[in-house]
Formats: sequence, C-alpha cells, structure tokens
Amino acid sequence: MRGKDFLTIRDFTSDELSQMLSLGQRMKAEPHRYTRVLEGQTLALIFEKPSLRTRVSFDVGMQQLGGFTVNLTASEINLGKRESLPDVAMNLGRMVQAIMIRTFGHDIVERMAEYSRVPVINGLTDFSHPCQAMADYMTVLEQKGRLEGVKLAYVGDGNNVANSLLFAGARLGVHVAVATPVDFEPRPDVVDWARTAGAASGSVCTVTHDPFEAVRDADVVYTDVWASMGQEAEAEERKQIFRPYQVNRTLMDAAKPDAVFMHCLPAHRGDEVTDEVIDSARSVVFDQAENRLHAQKAILFSLLH
Repeated sequence: MRGKDFLTIRDFTSDELSQMLSLGQRMKAEPHRYTRVLEGQTLALIFEKPSLRTRVSFDVGMQQLGGFTVNLTASEINLGKRESLPDVAMNLGRMVQAIMIRTFGHDIVERMAEYSRVPVINGLTDFSHPCQAMADYMTVLEQKGRLEGVKLAYVGDGNNVANSLLFAGARLGVHVAVATPVDFEPRPDVVDWARTAGAASGSVCTVTHDPFEAVRDADVVYTDVWASMGQEAEAEERKQIFRPYQVNRTLMDAAKPDAVFMHCLPAHRGDEVTDEVIDSARSVVFDQAENRLHAQKAILFSLLH
C-alpha cells in the first residue's frame, strides 16, 4: 500500500483493510514499538472545514510515529483562489511526504491526488469519510471480537458517513442496514456498489424508511447529525423530518440486548440521540473517537513506510 492514496474505502481490498485494522490494534496495544517508524517525514494537514478529532488525531498520530505535521487553514492557502489546486498539490508534493485534506467536494481530493506526487488522505468530503469508517470498524472489532456477520444499523441521514460505513461493511463482511426518511437515502450508486461488493464477503446491505426494522437484531446502532457542515440553513426543517429517527432508549431496546451505540461526533444531544443513550453503559462513542488516532496511525504507516 506504500504510496497509495486513501480517498475512499472502495479503493482497498478486504485484505488490505483487515491488515490496517489489525495494525491499528497492535499500535494501540504497543505504541512504544512504533515511535520512530516515520521519523523525518512530514504530513501536511489542509482544513477547509472545522475539526476536532481529525485535526488532533492526525497531528498527534503523526508525531507519535516520529514524524511532523504542518497545519494549513482555508484562510492561509485559500485553495483554488489564491493559488490553483494543482499548484498547491505540486508545491506540497516537493516538500512533504503526505497530504491530508478535509474539504467539501470529493472532486477536490481527487484532483489533489491527481497532481500530487505524494499520498493524499481524505480527512472528510461531502461524499466520503473513510478514516472515520476505519475507526468505526476497529471499534466494532474491539467490542464484538469479529466483523463478519455483525449487523450495524445506521439511523439518520444517508450522508458521507453512511456511505463509508456501507463501503467498508461490504468489504469486511458486516451487514449494514440504513434507515432514513424518504429522499434522504444514500445515493443509489453507493447502495448498488455495496450490494455488489458485499456478495464476495457475505455482507448484506439493506435500506429502509423504518428505524425499528433497521435496528432489529442489530449488534451496533449508529447515528450522525441530521444536518452536516454546509447544511446549516436546512437544520430546522431537517429536525422535523428526522424526529422519528432519533436514537432513544425505545429504539435501542429494539436492538440486541448487548448492542452498542456509536456516533462519529460531534453529537447534537436531544436531536439525533438522547442523553440517556449517549451517556449510557452501551455507548462506546469515546472509544470510537480515540480509535481515530490508532486507525489513522495504521493508515499513515501503511502509505508511508
């Protein structure tokens, strides 16, 4: 995987994803073994969207592996305005060993990868959030001891997180059930890809408008904000549409008795999830957040070592 871009889960095989998850687990268990593996290497971090977990986990992770980071904000480089995207990519490719970018359109990370001579990592786009999915499935593996045959129910907006959960689930043999309101389903091409790819791993992908149908027999119940960054103007309207999709105690009780709750954070408490659920013993959201660090260290090592 050395030198490869990390733009979407679809670009990696089941074996490659499993290897990175196993590596992430080893790095978490024995961090002292990996303190100098990326010594002298630099990761450029480009943030066009606000960030807590992505910024800290990549920054700390790269340093824990012995490398360095350079943080670049939207105001500093004004991508595509102050300087063209190809020029930014080609400049950075002469000075750093990898680029992580958190942005809006997925075409931006694709063009960055096209013009960069070093690996480009997608820290989030409107279409895909692959690093989040890696941390998510690392958490499921920790909690359930396996991935194949596990059922994950995603309840909420069919957004970038849902897409990446579907992509990774199809590769790793996880059954993913998505429940959304009408007109908020994941894109048909995403669902079609997940169903086709899932045939090889035994994964089953279902999409429904009934949250209780989705969580039936689920090992994991997952949700995300109802209005993502860039959708703030729709927030009030979305609250009314998504209200029946709130993950509360009643919905959690419809899943398996040992089902865990997951959320990629930040959470809008009282909207997509109640305090009673996110603060319960069934919630693993902070284990999940921590695993961004370990999963991304595994990604960095795989692409740069």
